[in-house]
Amino acid sequence: MAVEPSPAPVAVVDCGTNTTRLLIDDGTGLGQRLLRITGLGRGVDAGGRLDDDAIGRVVEVLREYRQIIEDRQATAVRAVATSAARDAANGAEFLRRASDAIGTDVELLDGRSEAAYGFAGATSGFDGTQAGPTLVLDIGGGSTEFAYGTPSPVARPDAAASVDMGSVRWTERFLASDPPRPEELSSAISVARLHLDDIDRDHPVIGRGAAGARLVGVAGTVTTVAAVEIGLDPYDPEVIDGFVLTRAAAEDVFRTLATEQLADRVHNPGLHVDRAPVIVGGCCILVAVMRHWDIDECIVRECDLLDGIAAELREAQAGPAAELREAQAGSAAELRDAGTDAAR
Repeated sequence: MAVEPSPAPVAVVDCGTNTTRLLIDDGTGLGQRLLRITGLGRGVDAGGRLDDDAIGRVVEVLREYRQIIEDRQATAVRAVATSAARDAANGAEFLRRASDAIGTDVELLDGRSEAAYGFAGATSGFDGTQAGPTLVLDIGGGSTEFAYGTPSPVARPDAAASVDMGSVRWTERFLASDPPRPEELSSAISVARLHLDDIDRDHPVIGRGAAGARLVGVAGTVTTVAAVEIGLDPYDPEVIDGFVLTRAAAEDVFRTLATEQLADRVHNPGLHVDRAPVIVGGCCILVAVMRHWDIDECIVRECDLLDGIAAELREAQAGPAAELREAQAGSAAELRDAGTDAAR
């Protein structure tokens, strides 16, 4: 009996504000995921430029990822950059250096596309019982994306928005003390809620539907809060994917992390040491969202922007292959018919 060959993998790279990530995906399971905290967007909110050392850190990681992609023989590769590169005056220089390092053009992704890909990835694998209205929340380092819709095989959101608030941006803008003072935390949450008021006004489909929708959270803040709530050490994406984070648990983790000095905060099981400096800023955004729309729980997913792009790459590969198989089948049928006619 012939053994079906494993699907050819595709590779997706995301150069984010705080992390540089790689997904090697063959369409089965969660795929191979790598993450390096490179801090590309540190200081961009105040200075408007990417630091050369930060660019160098990302470039070094991209060279590492390029070798992994080549070793895994990925048949398609796509690399994107998001909020920090969008905001920085020297973003074009970064894209050039990053493209040279990874060996393919790094695309600057706009916020709405980022939200849409995140929706596609986060809702992938949902069955018929999970097909109701869904709000996907992606708290990044420099921006936060919202996408609302009903999961389907097409997985296109009805509405998408990107807001310039993220764990790094909020930490640098509001949380100057260690630990943050109560008034700093209050300001961070209050300004986040003002942005959510803007979403209610400018994106009424999201604003009207959010309170009654299933909230699905992706990216580092949400997965880290879930890991800290569980006390998950070492981190295990299989455990995190699908975990239900209640609002009460999110608030409890927020209170714990926000009242600790950084030197103590790093010892929480489930919290990566390099994410500890910005996790409280991300928590301010998460609790603001759950309070603003009175949401009781959040389904945590490992699948996100990377998976949405990977699915698109696989579909692009499958299209020509499917057409070729159909053409080959048609040709074989014609030959069989011709043989049958000749035998008569």
